[in-house]
Amino acid sequence: MNQDKTIEVLKKQEEITDLLKDILYIRYGNRQPLAFVHTYGCQQNVADSEKIKGMLIKMGCTMTEDKTQADIILFNTCAVREHAEDRVFGNVGQLKALKKSKPSLLIGLCGCMMEQQHIADKIYKSYPYVGLVFGTHVIHKFPELLYNAVTSGKRLVERGSDDGEIYEGIPMHRDGSFKGWLSIMYGCDNFCTYCIVPHVRGRERSRRPEDVLAEARSMVKAGYKDITLLGQNVNSYGKGLDTDVNFARLLKSVADIEGDFRVRFMTSHPKDASKELIDIMAENPKICNHLHLPFQCGSNRVLKQMNRRYTREKYLEIANYAKSKIPDLSLTSDVIVGFPGETYEEFCETLDLIREVKFTSLFTFIYSPRVGTSAAKFPDPISHEEKAKWMGELLKVQEEIAAQRCAGMVGKTYRVLVEEQAREGILNARTDNNIIVELKAPTELIGSFRYAKITEARNWILRGEITDVWT
Repeated sequence: MNQDKTIEVLKKQEEITDLLKDILYIRYGNRQPLAFVHTYGCQQNVADSEKIKGMLIKMGCTMTEDKTQADIILFNTCAVREHAEDRVFGNVGQLKALKKSKPSLLIGLCGCMMEQQHIADKIYKSYPYVGLVFGTHVIHKFPELLYNAVTSGKRLVERGSDDGEIYEGIPMHRDGSFKGWLSIMYGCDNFCTYCIVPHVRGRERSRRPEDVLAEARSMVKAGYKDITLLGQNVNSYGKGLDTDVNFARLLKSVADIEGDFRVRFMTSHPKDASKELIDIMAENPKICNHLHLPFQCGSNRVLKQMNRRYTREKYLEIANYAKSKIPDLSLTSDVIVGFPGETYEEFCETLDLIREVKFTSLFTFIYSPRVGTSAAKFPDPISHEEKAKWMGELLKVQEEIAAQRCAGMVGKTYRVLVEEQAREGILNARTDNNIIVELKAPTELIGSFRYAKITEARNWILRGEITDVWT
């Protein structure tokens, strides 16, 4: 990493940010402009949007949740599935009338979708009222891009190539006050045949451990109770650094920070999940008893076609080891149904693996071809309707497992973080193994740790009562 280069680039952005304060103030009638940022997709996109919001605030903007009142609208997009892309196109289309009624409105699109040439071309051709388009590799240059778009009056498209650098010190405006994301690395080197992420986010690069720990300490000092370490594959953290710190040791160092908080992480690739990581999770009470370990498919043949680089047996070995070391472990996973060429018999191998592992919950998706990936060229003879039937079978199996697990929690007491109001008089709290519990409690408890006794389980919905309201 070239620290001198990154410092120089960010210094230039700071100077442009100062210029934009006056330019935007005058542009929007001698007042602070209102900015609306909407995020699609994964937690990494959320973390990116927090940086964009931080930069906008430094430019003198005030954030708003009402896009009809906004002077600047930014959609941070996701390219992982077709449905996410369709939502973006639909919502951008709805902005045409708003732009017509407010000519000074600046509409921008950024994120993973914009790193695909065919998408950027479509936006430029079909949505002429979109004034700024930029990809994931140039987020650190957002002030410069916005300045150029505003001062030139021309539409701007910027899709940078991955320069392999990490830009530390970008302003950040976190969405939450007690739950937060902490990116420890960027990009992905795995090139699973169905996945567009390495193509739009670049190769793996890890932040220096001292930078990660400094940010974690600042979050704890600011009162954050739940910190999630983020990476496309956190288990490969450290690659390319001149240090022997791997992810397991980094996780331990974060958990060793003084304070009352808990730490999570995602996502773990099974090919790199180590027993050292599991042992550290088991030993440290601040590390949540939750492991998100995507297996995608239970068939070895399909896993090979996916380029996942582990077998069903390897996956079960690490999952069973984790369950043996952490008795109250919550295992969650991702599953793709109907990968090109997958047979019903191979799908049934996925069902068998689900029954054996007994996951707490699953993120399930019918295969969605992504332009630019290898799998998009594979023969795919099974109809979407048939795949949807398979999905129905899978969901039924998982619902039964989840209901059994939830029923087994009734009568037990868990330490929970009270997170939000679900409805009048009811709050949602989260156990450290990532299960939501509904509580009848006052809103003053939001943001605090409490002990909750589980009183009822309806399918996979838990209800409980706080046992320490006055402590």
